[in-house]
Amino acid sequence: MIAMRTQITELFGLSVYTEKSLLVGEVEDVLIDIEGRKMESLVVGKLNQELVDIKNYKGLKIPFRIIRSIGDIVLIRHLPGAFKTGNFDDV
Repeated sequence: MIAMRTQITELFGLSVYTEKSLLVGEVEDVLIDIEGRKMESLVVGKLNQELVDIKNYKGLKIPFRIIRSIGDIVLIRHLPGAFKTGNFDDV
């Protein structure tokens, strides 16, 4: 289990990348499970148009379980097939 401690407000505006260095977007909101006292997911906007079809997505929810680390950026697991294919290999 990943133990990360940070202020929620510090997450807003952070860039979100996959482990394969693909920019996904920018953190716009955080969903919290109040009863469970834990972060449920990040809401990512300003999506990389090379990865997602902007017409169908206003934002993405990134579940906490796929977040690898949070620091100057948010690093998430690379999920093959999660995004549309483009100029990237194995996206």
